[in-house]
Amino acid sequence: MGMPLSKVPHEPQKVWEALQEGNRRLVTGNVIAVSQMADERYQLTAGQDPRVIVLSCSDSRAPIEHVFNIGFGDAFVIRTAGHVLDNAVLASLDYALENLHANLLVVMGHQSCGAVAAAASFLSGKSDLPTGLQRPIIEKVATCALVAQRAGRDTTADFERENTVQTVSQIISDVPAARRLLDSGTLGVVGARYLLEDSSVETVATHGVQ
Repeated sequence: MGMPLSKVPHEPQKVWEALQEGNRRLVTGNVIAVSQMADERYQLTAGQDPRVIVLSCSDSRAPIEHVFNIGFGDAFVIRTAGHVLDNAVLASLDYALENLHANLLVVMGHQSCGAVAAAASFLSGKSDLPTGLQRPIIEKVATCALVAQRAGRDTTADFERENTVQTVSQIISDVPAARRLLDSGTLGVVGARYLLEDSSVETVATHGVQ
């Protein structure tokens, strides 16, 4: 049985290992009840101390707390379609990194991502770019898919992985706190892909952890 995330040492590697262990519990059907007792929730009224910051796709099939078998107060989670970055997301990441003392940042894409499928459809000539509010999302994801294509990786899974890898790279280059904390050794950054078919999490990029 794994320990609650709140009891895990403030070390990037230890936090990443605890999350991987939590995902293994989900995959094997041995999930544990974590941070769900009323008194534990009440203690959180005094403030938060999450070990991990997660930027993930908003897809309803990939709920972060369930994927990693964690509970209340364990993760500061930001979710957007295709986990795309905009000013609000970058500001939220900056706030979390500067103030919450988390030791891991996870960017998590997933299998069967609708944003990636739409981008792939556009790149293959099967559909046009959407107009209106959804357009910037598909444009950003399509750019990542194009990077994968140029490197000879042409499957939807390749596009999903590349979208996550590129998001990780952009955060490290664009959010000063991420680069600073990574260089100091107090933060690890991971790109991951959730597989709907068996609930496992595939690692696609790591910085500061193994």
